[in-house]
Formats: sequence, C-alpha cells, structure tokens
Amino acid sequence: MTIPQDPHLCIDLHCHSTASDGALSPAALVERAAGRGVTHLALTDHDTIAGLAEAEAAAQAQGIILIPGVELSCLWKSRTIHIVGLDFDPGQAGFRQALEQQNENRWARARMIADRLGKLGVDGLLDKASEAAGGDVPGRPHFAQVLTEAGVVRNAAQAFKRYLGNGKPGDVKAFWPELPEVVRWITEAGGVAVLAHPRKYQLTATKLRELTADFRRAGGQAIEVSTSGQSSGDLGFLAELCRKEELLASQGSDFHFPGAPWCELGRIMKMPDGLEPVWHSFRQPVPGAAPA
Repeated sequence: MTIPQDPHLCIDLHCHSTASDGALSPAALVERAAGRGVTHLALTDHDTIAGLAEAEAAAQAQGIILIPGVELSCLWKSRTIHIVGLDFDPGQAGFRQALEQQNENRWARARMIADRLGKLGVDGLLDKASEAAGGDVPGRPHFAQVLTEAGVVRNAAQAFKRYLGNGKPGDVKAFWPELPEVVRWITEAGGVAVLAHPRKYQLTATKLRELTADFRRAGGQAIEVSTSGQSSGDLGFLAELCRKEELLASQGSDFHFPGAPWCELGRIMKMPDGLEPVWHSFRQPVPGAAPA
C-alpha cells in the first residue's frame, strides 16, 4: 500500500510523459505532481529527454524542483534492464549523441515489431503506431492500441498476451547496448545511475543479487528501493540489497497515466531507515532525511 509523503518534502524520481509512453504532456504531468504535493520531481522518459524543457518551464511556474532524468534501456545477460539517469547535464555532447543512438535503436526495434506483426493484416501498422505515440517512436503499448482499434484484439491486455508480451512475436529486445555502456553514459554526463524497479524483472533473488553486484561494478551508484507495485517484503529485500552493495537509495512512482491509484505521483512506500537517499548526492543536494 502506498502512503502520502511528508508534504514539506515529497520526492518522486521516476515518471513518464507523452515524450515516451506516458499519457500526460510534460507540463500536465508536472501540474499533476504539484497538485499532489510533490516538491521534487524527475521526469524519466524512455531513452529521451525531449520533454525536459517543457517540464522545467512548468516546474518553475508550479514552484517545484525538476531534476533532469531519463530511463535508458540496456542488456544484462540478454535481458532488457532499465537504468534511470538522474541529475546529469542534459547538454553534455556525448550524452546527447548516446540518446540519438538510443532513438535509432528504438526505431529499428519498432520497424522489426511492425514487420513481425505484418501477418495480422493491419495496413500502415508502423505509421499508425507512431501516430498513437504522438508522431514519435512507438513502443509496444502503441502497437497494442492500434491492434485494439483495428479489431484484431479486444484490448491491450489481449494484444500483449497474444502478440507483444514476453516471448511473443512483437517482443523485440536485441537493439540495446550492454549495461556498463549505459552506466558510463550517465556518469560521464555528471549524473547518477540508478537500477530501476528491480523486482519487475521477474528475477530470482540470486539473479537479482548478481545483477545488482554487476551494476555496482559497472559504476552504478543507486537502486530504486521504493517504487509502485511492490510488497513490504520487496521493500525489505531491496533495502537489504542496497545496504549490502553500499548503494544509494532512490524512489519513484513510475507513473504513466491517471486512474491507477497504485501508481500515482508522489505516493510511494516509505523508504526503510538507515539508507542513504540518492538526493543527498545531487549537485544541489536536497536537504533533510528520507521523507516520512
């Protein structure tokens, strides 16, 4: 169960806008966050920082602090893993070049998904999916939307079950760089690399410990201890992992769209005591202890 944080210090370091696969524009996302008492927000769209400028303008108008963020896809032992980058320099040339490469990777992936789903007979599938993505690179949710609208499936859940979920024809993973390379992009841009939502990869405890150790050895600095969809057992396990690997602790709702109370901006389980919050290590550290 999620709980409201201290209204004087409410920190959400993982959310998405229409710049990737979220439902709200960057400005609308920031406005919603402010309305829910968030004081510090990181917009972490997938493999893009296209929404940051709009979000920053909205944050200034709303009186909240925006931390530069992004969620980058990578591979670890042939599995897709997500690394959140926080508090980097968005103008760093090498980082921008890396994001351009990620964008090309996403388009290559989208084209392959469209090719693999071509037998379903939906005309202009890639173009329609891109339109659903606001003219940008479509992800699997956008393909699911098009398949639903075309009557191929009843809803997005069925689209994933039949065509887009793990092991299905539209599940394309092969275009991402390896984990150490993505960590290096973030750290060379002055940012903090965070292992995102560790319990969502459906790894055994042993495999997750192995991933976390490899992430730390690659230069990763933090782990998301508290995020949406976790049990109290998950929280305790990740806190233990955080301490063992001597990593900083991060948190975020992973908000994508309104109407999901289990995944709402600013509503995050309280981080266990005894962890060092990642925001204490930002270039402009956020004062105070972990929010209660």
